[in-house]
Amino acid sequence: MKPSSAAKKKNNRSLGRNAMLLNQLATPGLGSLLAKRWVEGLGQLLLAVTGFCMLFVWFIRLMASYYGQMMTEAGSAPASLPSGNLALGGAGLFALAWCWSLVTSFSIMRTSSQVSLTSLENFATGLAQLPESQILLSLASITQWQRQGDLITRTYEFADFLVAMKFVNAVASLAEQAQHHPDMDIRWNKVTLALTTHDAGGLTRRDFGLAQECDLQADRV
Repeated sequence: MKPSSAAKKKNNRSLGRNAMLLNQLATPGLGSLLAKRWVEGLGQLLLAVTGFCMLFVWFIRLMASYYGQMMTEAGSAPASLPSGNLALGGAGLFALAWCWSLVTSFSIMRTSSQVSLTSLENFATGLAQLPESQILLSLASITQWQRQGDLITRTYEFADFLVAMKFVNAVASLAEQAQHHPDMDIRWNKVTLALTTHDAGGLTRRDFGLAQECDLQADRV
């Protein structure tokens, strides 16, 4: 069936975009953690939380000082205002976390673009239609599969319907991982698979690779 690399490319770009939005508009470090940049993400999050806590403590002390002055009796010494060093330190830590997360966000975006390009190149390579000689050699390695024009097919027979469905679920998981989906025909305890690559106009390495994986799954259920 027709594989899809566009979904992978879109997912990679979405990951980079979401990571940047979280890092810059929500909390520095969250986007890095989303992109599995564990060390950077934890460091940025720690700096951001520490800076926020320092600012919060300074604000509480400032409010307490103002309320203290309001409650102080006339003639008594006014309560002293808290030092601004705590606020400056907290703001500095948060700004450092924000800048660090910005650098990481750009790195994530660049890596996502590279992954998308690599996936597209691999996808294009897998779409190359095999010549007749390679098709015959590949069929020799999956002897229970039959060729029907531009298709290869095999019918698996299992003990009962439940085992057959277990195999179908396993194949579905494989197909999603490979982004290459076979046609399926289910008849109680028999499952027939048919593979081809429509975008290549015939059989490719992806078809024979998935066929071999399906055979392995059939032996495991």
